[in-house]
Amino acid sequence: MEETRQENENLEFTNRIDLTELQESVHKIKTQLNKVIVGQKEMIDLLIVAIFSDGHALIEGVPGVAKTMTTKLLSRAMDIDFSRIQFTPDLMPSDILGTSVFNVKTSEFEFKKGPVFSNMVLIDEINRAPAKTQAALFEVMEEKQITMDGTRYKMNAPFIVLATQNPIEQEGTYRLPEAQLDRFIFKVNVEYPSAEEELEIITREQALEKNVKLDQVEKVITGAEIIKYKDLITQIKVEKNLLEYIANIVVNTRSNSFLFLGASPRASISILKASKAFAAINGRDFVTPEDIKNAAIPVLEHRVIVTPEREMEGVTSKQIIEQIIESVEIPR
Repeated sequence: MEETRQENENLEFTNRIDLTELQESVHKIKTQLNKVIVGQKEMIDLLIVAIFSDGHALIEGVPGVAKTMTTKLLSRAMDIDFSRIQFTPDLMPSDILGTSVFNVKTSEFEFKKGPVFSNMVLIDEINRAPAKTQAALFEVMEEKQITMDGTRYKMNAPFIVLATQNPIEQEGTYRLPEAQLDRFIFKVNVEYPSAEEELEIITREQALEKNVKLDQVEKVITGAEIIKYKDLITQIKVEKNLLEYIANIVVNTRSNSFLFLGASPRASISILKASKAFAAINGRDFVTPEDIKNAAIPVLEHRVIVTPEREMEGVTSKQIIEQIIESVEIPR
């Protein structure tokens, strides 16, 4: 009887999917980033989850809190193509997507690919470009392709867009359309470091001397491994009652009197994908309510709009989402 009980326990805690390699890769990425970045654990965790969830991330924070540096370091830790686009008010869609150029030798137009044709694309200060340039990203972020002169051009996998924006400075900026915000799986809010972290930052800077920060980071994961891990995460098990839990949270954003705009079904799918990635990174082949809670706020925060009355009272979308999550019954 005792032997049977032990066998059942072993079976109960044995994953159907081997997640050891994935966990080791995540640890290696974090180790490389922590060589340079002090603190910012939540930002790093969410960016890794976004990548493994096949999603894009919007990083918001005041200048100087390592938004751009972290994304550049992340690309250095991965053996994939990387391009950076600095958004400015005079940037045109063709500056991002590419343009047709007349070839004198062949007397034909040839498509010259823009910087968006890469595995990881960093868009710096995304809210500085006008609406027509922002709209150029709609198709490529959702369908991972662009259509130019009637021809479709597919992006090479993996394809990840990481965008930064400054929440304080409003002069010369353009508000991101809701349709574009909805295409980011996460909005990552980057906070100021603590006093201890601040001291560590300047101590490391003092010790750096002539060394270059980016040179400290080594490539520890390939593009093929990222694709493999993304496929692995799709196999993570989610019970029906947890699917209902996700649906109830999102549906409640649409009927909440404090919200002018609720979340779309794309938000439900994003919570599902992100919660699977959280589970896998924690070594589990099944999703728990805690995984869903961890995913819900960064997925929903930028997708909902607070009513003007509540906004004037200082109520934030994060506070409302937290209340909604608390009000929805957790499956047992």
